[in-house]
Amino acid sequence: MKAYKSLSQGFYELDRYRISVLRFEDMRYIKQWRNEQIDVLRQNKKLTDEDQARYYEQVVLPSLEMENPSLMLFGYFWDNLLIGYGGLTNMDWCSLRAEVSFLVSTERISDEKLYESDFRHFLRLLKRVAFEDLRFNRLFTETFDIRPKHVAILEAEGFRFEGRMKQHVRIDGRFVDSLLHGCLKEHYDAEREKNIR
Repeated sequence: MKAYKSLSQGFYELDRYRISVLRFEDMRYIKQWRNEQIDVLRQNKKLTDEDQARYYEQVVLPSLEMENPSLMLFGYFWDNLLIGYGGLTNMDWCSLRAEVSFLVSTERISDEKLYESDFRHFLRLLKRVAFEDLRFNRLFTETFDIRPKHVAILEAEGFRFEGRMKQHVRIDGRFVDSLLHGCLKEHYDAEREKNIR
């Protein structure tokens, strides 16, 4: 299996969860999930198979060979079953920061406990990639203010509220705020140190 040139390994595991480099065959599932959940994404039209193939060939594959790619996308697995995807986007290698991207299959969202477990494990794996392997300084997120449970999980995993962009997006004809959260390496390191003691 291919790995990102910038990473020391091709996959990361925690409990029964694993992230590994996004595969071409994952793209059809991602298309379905993105189209089903379009209201919570920065996506304004339905994706097609052609869109997904082009994105994989022109964006994902070339990023594997780059020293400093602008994104790193991973398939997200539970017991070897693809349940979602996400990764680091808008990567800034000078400032050592990246935005967190996460999407899980539509059916898993309806089970609140399952979604919480999925999201928390994903964030822990991604922080390991960003803070331990890449030695980045900061992760950040933007979440539409129609997802209070999603925000609560972010905050439980060490992402601190940093601001609100008022009426930032339009969803179903109404304006919605965007919430910004951030997680710093120093806070991640302090939490790890506390857990070791």
